[in-house]
Amino acid sequence: MAISKKLLFLCTGNSCRSQMAEAYGKNYLKNYDVYSAGQEKHGLNPYMLKVMKEDGYEMQGHYSKTLNDVNDIDFDVVVTVCGHANETCPMYLKKAQIIHKGFDDPAQVTGSDEEILGQFRKVRDEIKSYIKNELSKII
Repeated sequence: MAISKKLLFLCTGNSCRSQMAEAYGKNYLKNYDVYSAGQEKHGLNPYMLKVMKEDGYEMQGHYSKTLNDVNDIDFDVVVTVCGHANETCPMYLKKAQIIHKGFDDPAQVTGSDEEILGQFRKVRDEIKSYIKNELSKII
């Protein structure tokens, strides 16, 4: 049996983008054990949970994690999904293949619930497309 490679989606707070990326990564990147973490714990964003449920992902078992929660794992690939995580990626992770693909932070959007949900849906769809159509071809 082949040993799976390990992939980490890294963001600042592990509340939105990296959580969505982890869910889609587990679905589309079958040769990888997929994880997510943040440099801080911000908890799971309720808008993220709602838009992922719309796409058929209940997110059971997902929780906000920091790098301390996964520091015993030797990652083969680290994908930073925000500029802050890319700029401050810890040195010990740099032995992995580092890929940066930034996505807008939907948690920063203000407005009505529909406007906020619209931004979460946009980012969700961008992350899904990237993992399914681009990332799967370069790792």
